[in-house]
Amino acid sequence: MAGLFGTQSSTTSNTLGDLKQDVELGSPPEDSITDLAFNPNPTDPKDFLAVSSWDKKVRVYEIMSNGQGQGKAQMEHDGPVFAVDFFKDGQKVISAGADKQAKVLDLATGQSVQVAQHDQPVRCVRYFEANGTPMAVTGSWDKTIKYWDFRSAQPAGTVTCQERVYTMDVRDNLLVIGTADRYIDVINLKEPAKFYKTLQSPLKWQTRVVSCFTDSQGFAIGSIEGRCAIQYVEDKDSNLNFSFKCHRDQPQGNVTNVYAVNDISFHPQHGTFSTAGSDGTFHFWDKDAKHRLKGYPSVGGSITATTFNKTGNIFAYAISYDWSKGYQGNTSNYPTKVMLHPVLPDECKPRPSVKKR
Repeated sequence: MAGLFGTQSSTTSNTLGDLKQDVELGSPPEDSITDLAFNPNPTDPKDFLAVSSWDKKVRVYEIMSNGQGQGKAQMEHDGPVFAVDFFKDGQKVISAGADKQAKVLDLATGQSVQVAQHDQPVRCVRYFEANGTPMAVTGSWDKTIKYWDFRSAQPAGTVTCQERVYTMDVRDNLLVIGTADRYIDVINLKEPAKFYKTLQSPLKWQTRVVSCFTDSQGFAIGSIEGRCAIQYVEDKDSNLNFSFKCHRDQPQGNVTNVYAVNDISFHPQHGTFSTAGSDGTFHFWDKDAKHRLKGYPSVGGSITATTFNKTGNIFAYAISYDWSKGYQGNTSNYPTKVMLHPVLPDECKPRPSVKKR
């Protein structure tokens, strides 16, 4: 079923999205952007956006009603920062990076503290709660994930993976880990010390991102070869699994340019999702209808990270160099910026299924 959605170039006018209303965030990072996270607290009327970067900093912006952002807080690491996430209450931010540690920033006090340590760079961090206790899980190139209860300096648990951890996501009790060699590990956080399931990615090439469905029944996988896979956790739903091509140019003779899928984000209300890639485009998809909702023109540089805010009316995307073309592709005039896309009502709504006569 690969190629079900077709390539994004075969567009009709109603599926082509508009970037005209997108707003650029002021005072962006000074080097490539690695991760984005919005505060998830539904009772907080404000939107705060955390941005991690190779410039060793985490920046937190308050997004104003006019779409402009202003700096709220900042935290420094001793190396490039690879991942960032908010606590559930939206009052604290946790980040991890090449300095082999994770740190927590308290937005109210501006103070930061180290909360985790690995033997190698920490590629991923996600906040979760276990029986109401605030926790974090970190994934590292030392081939382990570790759980952290912030009341202790020692990990609450360690699980050894098959390979270096490249990507990770948490939703409710579902933890999904993508490692080198295309392993995908699924953990039920009610039994955090063991793998619920291990599989190899249905995609043939290196995994770039895993992202959990909003209902935690499964996850999406994006790879370096311009493909995305939809994967359900339970075997009884395996007939719903499929993969499709995206982020690739129309074939020119025998050559098709394919691009890495760098990030996948699920809409918090509708359960539809975005893909974004090295080709500088993002797209909104409906996995249940197997339909592309909207595609957008190139934004002028690789999109390295994406996220929706808690209500789903803002889609943030980071434009910066992703090293997909190696050292020579990193020119001094390459853009580094965070853009805010106002999500129109019809852009991410699922399509009603149309029955053929």
